[in-house]
Amino acid sequence: MKKIGTAGNKGPGIRSDCFVTLEITEKGGLEISIESKVGVLFGDSINTLANDILTHFGIENAKLSIEDRGALDFVLAARIEAATMECVDTDKEYLLDVIPENQYHTAKDRYRRSRLYLPGNSPKLMLNAGIHQPDGIILDLEDSVAPDKKDEARLLVRNALCQVDFYGAERMVRINQLPMGLGDLEFVVPHNVNLILLPKCESADQVQRVDTRIQEISKQHKVKQPVYLMPIIESALGVVKAYEIASASENVVALAIGLEDYTADLGAPRTHEGQETFYARSTLVNAARAAGIQPIDSVFSDVSDMEALRAVVLESKSLGFDGMGCIHPRQIKVVHEAFAPSEDEIDKAKRIVNAFDQATSQGLGVVSLGSKMIDPPVVKRAQRTIDLAIRSGLLSENWKEESKE
Repeated sequence: MKKIGTAGNKGPGIRSDCFVTLEITEKGGLEISIESKVGVLFGDSINTLANDILTHFGIENAKLSIEDRGALDFVLAARIEAATMECVDTDKEYLLDVIPENQYHTAKDRYRRSRLYLPGNSPKLMLNAGIHQPDGIILDLEDSVAPDKKDEARLLVRNALCQVDFYGAERMVRINQLPMGLGDLEFVVPHNVNLILLPKCESADQVQRVDTRIQEISKQHKVKQPVYLMPIIESALGVVKAYEIASASENVVALAIGLEDYTADLGAPRTHEGQETFYARSTLVNAARAAGIQPIDSVFSDVSDMEALRAVVLESKSLGFDGMGCIHPRQIKVVHEAFAPSEDEIDKAKRIVNAFDQATSQGLGVVSLGSKMIDPPVVKRAQRTIDLAIRSGLLSENWKEESKE
């Protein structure tokens, strides 16, 4: 093991983070130095937290330097623990409590219109992400994290799942490609994650390996709620095996596509027209629907062009997708508006639901609208359209009563 460990980020553009240096010494006790603009107000609490963490890991003699740039406790704890892990061989973890605001679970069929990607080693982007009201927040351990920062990011993401208010958004984590990603699960499954994204998925076996490991960890830590899966298709082989992947486990709730890596795999340039991705996107939608799960489209990389984004989302909806990824909070509102049901869709759904209610009240075993018979899946889709219209502010919750007036 090293005698000196470091963790965190520093520099003029860094905020809500810190950089820590831990040096194990042979004597002298614990010597903690703190450089912070808020040291007068919070220096004592930072010192207490640092002492508690070092004592927790059995460190009696060490010099710890903390360069603080407004880091909250969950960040400080993750950085100090990461530096400690470089110097101490231990199986211990320094775990924080789960805040009351995060003690909720999500449903298998919940709305996943938007999912906001956040780098797993950048705490400043995590703190207020939930106020933008995405359906899901992704703490990313894969592409956005440098290889030498993976261990630090695992600890930060673990602490964020416990301590950051997600404002009701689904708590998602994108793990690394297998086999590294299997190790990521140990840091997130016990700590209230709702959904795991599997990048560059190319087989049912990959899904099942992740699912099996989740079950093992859940049993070990007495996690009772399900942890859902969203495989991401990012290659030609993944597209070919889309249905196999979509139906690999009952915990798979959605199938996403990553078009940047997919077009690179094809050797085709990515264009606004999207002809090079039409087959893959259509195949993914068909595979997801056949498996009874949600198809989710890729991200749109131009964060400044909202009109182009709107056009892409409307096209995505027309292909059958239920949602897409976001890489900036300003994209969320446009995505939600474009995925919202149209006036014609809402009117049709209202007629179907009303016909079903009338048939039920009359004890009829058959539901019809005009000359067409309506089966249960159609009613379920209509009710989902109604729910989405209400959530989007396009329909009153009391629409049935209001329509009778």
